[in-house]
Amino acid sequence: MLSETIVPTNIPKTLDAWIKLLDGVQLPVPVDSHERVKAAIGDSRRSLRDIAELMQDSPALVLSVMREANRHTHESLAAPAESLEIALNRLGLQRAEELLQRLPTLPMAQIPLTLRHLQMISQHASQQANGLFASRLARLWQEIHWGSLLFLSPLWPLALTHPKLLEEWELRVVHKGESAPRVERELFGVPLLNLCQTLAEFWRLPAWVTQGYHLLQGERRLLVRILHIARDHDDPLRQQQLLDAEPALSRWWNQPANTVLLANGLALAAQQAWNCPHVLRWQQLTSLYLQVPLEDVQQQVHQQAAHSARKHAGPGLFHPAEMLIWPWDAHYVPRGMRAPAAPTPEALTTWRADCAELLKEPSPFTNAMHLTGKAFDAFKACGMRRVLMLMAEKEHTSLRVHQVAGLPAETANLVLPVAQSKLLQRLLTQSAQLRLTPENHAQFAALLPAPLRALFRGEHLLLRSLASNGRVIMLVLADQGGGPLNDVSVQAFGKTAQCIERALTVFSNRSA
Repeated sequence: MLSETIVPTNIPKTLDAWIKLLDGVQLPVPVDSHERVKAAIGDSRRSLRDIAELMQDSPALVLSVMREANRHTHESLAAPAESLEIALNRLGLQRAEELLQRLPTLPMAQIPLTLRHLQMISQHASQQANGLFASRLARLWQEIHWGSLLFLSPLWPLALTHPKLLEEWELRVVHKGESAPRVERELFGVPLLNLCQTLAEFWRLPAWVTQGYHLLQGERRLLVRILHIARDHDDPLRQQQLLDAEPALSRWWNQPANTVLLANGLALAAQQAWNCPHVLRWQQLTSLYLQVPLEDVQQQVHQQAAHSARKHAGPGLFHPAEMLIWPWDAHYVPRGMRAPAAPTPEALTTWRADCAELLKEPSPFTNAMHLTGKAFDAFKACGMRRVLMLMAEKEHTSLRVHQVAGLPAETANLVLPVAQSKLLQRLLTQSAQLRLTPENHAQFAALLPAPLRALFRGEHLLLRSLASNGRVIMLVLADQGGGPLNDVSVQAFGKTAQCIERALTVFSNRSA
């Protein structure tokens, strides 16, 4: 059964609005997994454990079953189900099958990449938890397994509804080192950890999930004290003395629930690099928890990452195990920090045809919108993903949106007073092109009107004023998603602008 998942485009800014939005999202389940589980439920020879094992291939299905089972016990005194097998037992096979029929399904390749990537990180965390802790705490292996798999699940619907926000958060906080509270306030309006904890409590996820978020938010000082002890990994005797001196701290740290947080910390941090400080901190904490040498923990973590990659990696997904064969100082470069590939030969052929159309004489265009529409085709063919074309009003007092692509629909209503921006004033003086880069972004972005800074948040941007008959009449802003620009695309952008200027002049003189 193929169902549609409706993805809202608005961005909530309050905790209540986020909870209402994310709770209403139905995550897509891979078609293959859906069919296997459906067949197993209909097979009387299959046990609940067999069905639960089949469901593990789809984290979205696991979450849906756990939420549904715990929703029906919300008004009772029953504790949340700590494992999928318990959830299935509470739900019953008939209701489980009914739930299965309601869930949207998609081929794996059609499930959005950001969601698949985040779910793969959760599967990697579960693999780390099983390999590092499950055998040592065998009686609690189910709590460890399901808690580690579901720890990041409050972010899964966010990855479906607002993937760009999560990607920007990762880019700015993880890879560029910006302040997490400031970035989260700007992007989401609320702290992400608070959102995750509140949603996990609302869904009644396993207690170890919510306990991990409580630790990160309400018990940071204790975590910092433990981290100071963990850093002294070269002297295990001193570590033990420090723990013995604070028995309450030691008991707090040795709680089995902390395994869920450790496994997810290891899986998340490894997405950046194996030798980065974040990975080392989580490895040191794991070493202290397990009371084994750091080198042994690192070896086990690498082994579990390789196991996870064999089971969970898929087309288009980056798994940190890939970096184990890279030079040791290599870092993963996210898409937002990589220049896109140059336009394909086919795209460049289209671009040349669009430019040739612009250069025709006499002008083949019936009006200005017709002309700029062809210009937009040329910009997109040369690799520009977001384009904003502004028309200068008489006397250059303001700029109004003329054409827009790749930006929110409300951008079409934007009006910019020129007097409030010295940069706009300079660009409207004569035809010119400005390329913003990380080196000059702080200097020039501050001179842009706030609405333009909000629309083009990245550090890479092209601005070009277009003149006709010696007078600037338009301003074009374009980028390739906010990340680095491909040099071929930049050159094509400049040539396109020249073609547009020529086309505007020919069009304006058509009746002369």
